[in-house]
Amino acid sequence: GGGSREHWFAHSSVGNVRFVRRLLVFVSVVVFVDAMLFGALAPLVPGYAEEFGLSKTGAGLLVGSFGAGALLGGIPGGLAAARRGPKIAVVVGLALLAASSFAFAAADGPWTLGLARFAQGASSTTTWAGALAWLTVATPRERRGELIGTAFGAAVFGAILGPMFGAIAHAVSVTGSFAVVGGVAALLAAWAATRPPPPPETQAPGAVSRAFHDPGFLGGLWLNTLPAWLFGTLVVLVPLQLDQGGFAPFAIGAVFLVAGLAETVVNPVLGGLSDRKGRLLPIRWALGASVVVAIAFAGLRGPYAVSALAVVAAISFGAFYTPGMALVSDRAEAAGLSQALGFGIMNTAWALGNMSGPALAGTIADAAGDTVPYLLAAALCLLTLLATGTVRPASARRVADDSGSTR
Repeated sequence: GGGSREHWFAHSSVGNVRFVRRLLVFVSVVVFVDAMLFGALAPLVPGYAEEFGLSKTGAGLLVGSFGAGALLGGIPGGLAAARRGPKIAVVVGLALLAASSFAFAAADGPWTLGLARFAQGASSTTTWAGALAWLTVATPRERRGELIGTAFGAAVFGAILGPMFGAIAHAVSVTGSFAVVGGVAALLAAWAATRPPPPPETQAPGAVSRAFHDPGFLGGLWLNTLPAWLFGTLVVLVPLQLDQGGFAPFAIGAVFLVAGLAETVVNPVLGGLSDRKGRLLPIRWALGASVVVAIAFAGLRGPYAVSALAVVAAISFGAFYTPGMALVSDRAEAAGLSQALGFGIMNTAWALGNMSGPALAGTIADAAGDTVPYLLAAALCLLTLLATGTVRPASARRVADDSGSTR
């Protein structure tokens, strides 16, 4: 597989620098729109809770419906990208995103909203698996990390703007705003359908079994599940706390905007630190900080204190994603697993946390108050921190050498 791919880069007209740049722009736009749509619900939660009489359990189920759809679509999306090609997966995912956005715009009750968010989640994992795999297999190996990092930065930026988009939609028109998103997704799907497909990706026999017997691969999956759980808890409880404190949807969106900007600024620093010192150091730092932050959430109730802590939480909780994605990609390559299926499995791991975090947080908060879900989050971070003590640190160079050993 590797030789034919390099031959493709050398002789195909679409394997040149201009094509790669255009593909990077396209993938970045796709993940930006997807991440923005995911984050748009946060400032809308209090309004939906009031309009439809939702308890915290109901609000948690609404927030978690996106993760439920992503959980269902994660592995099938990865398999589709691996078997049919990343291009087909991207086109199908964007078409489903367009349809589900139109459905969300027209929804008039909690069940229709939840079903629309479920479909958005399923479209998200299919699109992400296809887009990241397309970029990976269409990129020379020596530039892969740089370009994936750029695309992920676009996703973080989309997540930053998502809450503000939701706040603006609340002020202007939820129906009109999400209909516009649906139209953009449809245009992106049409554009993707006209692009030349990347070269086929091969997968070694027994790759899935090898990957799931690899502690590094499993650790990377957990580092996508845990922050999704933590952020899912925040997206349910923090907007409701701020709403009770008198914050309007626009102010709630502003809090999440600042939190996302802080995460964006800090993540490149943590990435550089992991390159120089190994991935375990920033992971352990983030876990230790997250234990403290979650415990602090359990004891705070004032809206301004909760707002400030949400910014700190975005930094500590968000620090897991970059090393987690890198571990999954590295170890998938070492096991001979296709990047498309590796990303699909990773999306499923993320979806598991995104679905269970808000649903359980809302249910537990209804039964026992907000303190207990935060203490549960702290306990998960502490257990993970203790588990890292059994891992032998690896330098970035040794990981890269190991991941390329099967090529």
